[in-house]
Amino acid sequence: MLSVLSYVVLFVTLLNLVACSSGNSKNQKKVLVQVPIVELQPMSISLPKTYVADIQAVQFVEVRAKVEGFVDRIFVDEGQFVKKGQNLFQLTSNEYNEMVNSANARLFQARAEAQAAQLEVDRLKVLVDKNIIANSEYQLALSKKAVAESVISEAESMLKNARTGLSYTTIKAPFDGIVDRIPYKTGSLVTAGDLLTNITDISEIFAYYKVTENEYLKYMRDKIENDTLDDQEVSLILSDGVYYEYTGKFETMEADFERGTGSIAFRVRFPNPDQLIKHGSTGKVEMTESIEDIYLIPQKSTFEIQDFNYVYIVDKDNVVKIRSFKPLQRFGLFYIADGFEAGDKIIYEGIQQIKDGMEIMPELTPEIEVYDTLVKS
Repeated sequence: MLSVLSYVVLFVTLLNLVACSSGNSKNQKKVLVQVPIVELQPMSISLPKTYVADIQAVQFVEVRAKVEGFVDRIFVDEGQFVKKGQNLFQLTSNEYNEMVNSANARLFQARAEAQAAQLEVDRLKVLVDKNIIANSEYQLALSKKAVAESVISEAESMLKNARTGLSYTTIKAPFDGIVDRIPYKTGSLVTAGDLLTNITDISEIFAYYKVTENEYLKYMRDKIENDTLDDQEVSLILSDGVYYEYTGKFETMEADFERGTGSIAFRVRFPNPDQLIKHGSTGKVEMTESIEDIYLIPQKSTFEIQDFNYVYIVDKDNVVKIRSFKPLQRFGLFYIADGFEAGDKIIYEGIQQIKDGMEIMPELTPEIEVYDTLVKS
């Protein structure tokens, strides 16, 4: 059996164990997790905006036959650069040559008849002045002369039309440009209206892009406040994702909104000295939009629950509180948001180990580290 002293020693030992256990428990509660945080400050950024563009040549014309005939000669080849007025096609012209010759002969005859009528008028005038014949014969001669002169006008008109028809058998380039595909070859029969080729001038190109009505209203209000808004340079991203080396200038817009889409098209002109871009190419136009007093929230500082975005806010007592927010849009590795206040602190990294109401030991992350990706870009 144990003595009384033994029971006392055992009791004291148990008390010490309980005390130590209680003390260790208190010390463990005081051990806080060290978590990186970031302090939010309002920022002003230039946000790139891209739009799908429809790219067209500054001039694009369909070259069509105006008269019927066989293709006699083709003076150019597909893809060839031509100058304004240069011959492109020659259609058979025998029929039109005959029409010109016939019109010339008719005009020669009309002039001869008019000359004979004039001589008759002059002869009768002398006789009338001598009272040899009646004045009515003279007036009749004048009428015949007038008819002969009208025949001359008619013959001249016929000759002009014949020459115009003959000129249509030679098709010339309407401006400096590049010849497109030639569907009709030598010997082919073409009728009036048939497409012979296209001529494109791609020394410059137009890029058309569509904006919504809200974007249009914002643009017009900004333009009223800032007259130099149209001087903003516009970039072009080609279909392979490479930025075009030349920037463009906004020129004009369409007059009406499209009924189906509610959008309106803007036009930007780009230089194309190397003729890299062809008519009908695809790409995107990109411009920058300045946004002020917004907050950039790192995406790794956020989490989603049922399509809602959240961050952890750290209060003045270093206690974590969950906070929802609505991103305006993405910007690289960040969300653009408003509704925060300058000086708000959020958990930067390690959100997986954080719980709502948890007390932490915050470690402020320098801004240069948080926004390093923006600096590099």
